[in-house]
Amino acid sequence: MNSNPVIRLHANDNVLIARSALSLGQVIDACGMRARAQVPAGHKIAACRIPRGTPVRKYDAVIGVAERDIAAGDHVHSHNLRLEDFARDPAFCADVQPIDYVPEEHRARFDGYVRPDGRVGTRNFIGILSTVNCSATVIHHIAAHFTRERLAAYPNVDGVVAFAHGSGCGMSSPSPHFDLLRRTLAGYARHPNLAGVLIVGLGCERNQVGALVESQGLVPGVNVQTLVMQESGGTRETIDAGIRAIEAMLPAANAARRQPVPASHLKIGLECGGSDGFSGISANPALGAAMDILVRHGGTAILSETPEIHGVEYMLTRRAVSAEVGQKLLDRLAWWEQYTAGHNAQFNGVVGHGNQQGGLANIFEKSLGSAMKGGTTPLQAVYEYAEPIDKAGFVFMDSPGYDPVAVTGQIASGANLICFTTGRGSMFGSKPAPTIKLASNTPMYRRLSNDMDINCGLVIDGELSVQEMGQRIFEHILRAASGERTCSERLGLGDHEFVPWHLGIVS
Repeated sequence: MNSNPVIRLHANDNVLIARSALSLGQVIDACGMRARAQVPAGHKIAACRIPRGTPVRKYDAVIGVAERDIAAGDHVHSHNLRLEDFARDPAFCADVQPIDYVPEEHRARFDGYVRPDGRVGTRNFIGILSTVNCSATVIHHIAAHFTRERLAAYPNVDGVVAFAHGSGCGMSSPSPHFDLLRRTLAGYARHPNLAGVLIVGLGCERNQVGALVESQGLVPGVNVQTLVMQESGGTRETIDAGIRAIEAMLPAANAARRQPVPASHLKIGLECGGSDGFSGISANPALGAAMDILVRHGGTAILSETPEIHGVEYMLTRRAVSAEVGQKLLDRLAWWEQYTAGHNAQFNGVVGHGNQQGGLANIFEKSLGSAMKGGTTPLQAVYEYAEPIDKAGFVFMDSPGYDPVAVTGQIASGANLICFTTGRGSMFGSKPAPTIKLASNTPMYRRLSNDMDINCGLVIDGELSVQEMGQRIFEHILRAASGERTCSERLGLGDHEFVPWHLGIVS
């Protein structure tokens, strides 16, 4: 156990991180100074005098400037730290390093479900999709019919799950929002964690069932079926028809068996929520280390949450495999700048209450930790929301920072497992791709042990290095991909976290 009350992240930093709560006047032995305020765990304390207007550096990155003169030992937070934009050289491709791939014969393996098209699932669900909110109740009733008792005869089926949403009509079409919704629904319909899918519409909505299927290249058949309520006789008749359709899919779904496959078939969505001052020291860099291992084994890591790389995007553009890839990332950030102009959105600097309480003063500081989840390997591609991921390695998918929306896009893009870091304690789960939750600090992990899968606070405690924690995460990923249930699965989470990004007007 490390007894040093503060953490110095980089020799050039002018702030330190409180490992545990500091009391007024407490001696910081390593620095020869005293705390001039009560400083909560995870928050920053000035390592030296910081004159007004001086950049404040954490991990040798600028997170703002001193709003006023700050004395050594002062608490540094939003009360005396001002967010100020600064020029950032994208330096496309400057930090690209070749990947030291593990030879194929030595690559890690997990037990997955191999689908007819060669893609591999980590779970074996049957899904029900609504084209519009008007059919949401119907699909929930269909799914509710398939209780644990009724599925007992199909032990290889993980469940029947409804994916309802609040859109599908009252929207402009054609439009980017309309295309995005259809792309998201199609991504779930063809997801390798679904053995079969039923798509249910009302009949008069803008997002017509037939047009959705045709435009997205879905192939109707035994495992892709559709129903339209206005053509099926109404609510009760559609529920009954949906139950029969799912019952017809169950035998084939149950016949699926796990088999050993290379870890290259893993596509991991990376998410963080309820971050704190420890997230960028433990959970996020440790997850990044795990993703470096995954990439070396041929797998794919999907970083998202575009507002949460704002201010540190140069760390990614420097790793882009081409100027075109780097520019595409900058183009998405430019779009976000216009999208959020005039609003008090996170992109413009203000982070959530929990982030503030946990020690993060602004979006630049939060982004610094958030970007670490992607590890250090080259950025292979940048995708728009819910676009199919067709390149292996480290990639970026544009999305909001709001957890359910970001994860929905990642799953629609093909993520077959989610790794979710948190410092405050997010109670999140997802289907059909399971979520592994990683705690940034030991006190929260212990307090919320039924929700947290991995305690990355061991890095803060000095018991494991970031690299050792990364290896532990990678091994946990392989077990979860092979069927070991995550905490969120045991709690039954994931039935209400399907939230496609709502971009457009409602008319």
